[in-house]
Amino acid sequence: MRVLHTMIRVGDLERSLRFYTEVLGMKLLRRKEYPDGKFTLAFVGYGSEAEHAVIELTYNWGTEKYDMGNAFGHIAVEVDDAYAACEEIKRRGGNVVREAGPMKHGTSVIAFVQDPDGYKIELIQKGTQGGAAA
Repeated sequence: MRVLHTMIRVGDLERSLRFYTEVLGMKLLRRKEYPDGKFTLAFVGYGSEAEHAVIELTYNWGTEKYDMGNAFGHIAVEVDDAYAACEEIKRRGGNVVREAGPMKHGTSVIAFVQDPDGYKIELIQKGTQGGAAA
């Protein structure tokens, strides 16, 4: 067993695709429209779906905004250098909402960025997270 994808609903698919591909550097892996259901699915990630977990962006036609709720936390992405990643994300027009630095009460070097719909993406610097593969 393995995790295949995480689905998030987005209010503007093209805007979200620009963020995940141009700002975070993911690739658009596949995209399909479902006219009968009035929705489009786009899958983005850093590697093939056969080997990596990816993000499914779901756009329900005509829905421009969702309530974030308080149960969902964030998506985590490993980066080589969280400080450099933040600078590059800002250079590409991304929104860094927590600059890179040590995690409170821990040793992991983390940062948070926010996508256009308000979802948070945690950047975790490779080799600094306790218990995770380096």
